[in-house]
Amino acid sequence: MKKRIDVQDGIAGEPKVGSAAWLADWGITIAVPLALGLFIHFFVLEAFIVPSGSMLNTIQLNDRLWGEKVSYRFRSPEQGEVVLFESPEDKGVTLVKRVIATEGQEVDLIDGVVYVDGQPLDEPYTEGRPSNPLVSPENIAYPYVVPKGHVWLMGDNRTNSSDSRYFGAVPVSSVFARALCTYWPLDHIRTF
Repeated sequence: MKKRIDVQDGIAGEPKVGSAAWLADWGITIAVPLALGLFIHFFVLEAFIVPSGSMLNTIQLNDRLWGEKVSYRFRSPEQGEVVLFESPEDKGVTLVKRVIATEGQEVDLIDGVVYVDGQPLDEPYTEGRPSNPLVSPENIAYPYVVPKGHVWLMGDNRTNSSDSRYFGAVPVSSVFARALCTYWPLDHIRTF
């Protein structure tokens, strides 16, 4: 004899679900992915839009990039990495620059060339733009030794970047993400 399915009973073999259980099921279905998404956004990976040309031609104006937030919980930024950090001048504003020197290293700017610990840097990403000192309210004098717990950051577009030449070395505690890659527009996709 065939089992008769009553519409009120639901699907054959399943118990009848009350409205409280149905709401709980939907609440969990919505809450778990939302919580996972928020966890990833705040602690693992965040998307950013680059509003300036200070990193041209490495990163274009209005490129979208992914910032990875896990690495710097276990180590400090390293020379050459592209990082995201809070602006020393505008709290709450995120900037993106390249790490040129870390604590204890000596930075010098001579005839448009960056020297770290007496050695000229090979910087093809600047496309030959000169790295000259900037007029700074911090009165930065060269050679400059990066203080403990700080990094020296510069934009790749050296002739159009307010960076450590202007605001000085940045506390490592202000650096919160490592730029992984640009992901939009599609023809600008690249890793760092």
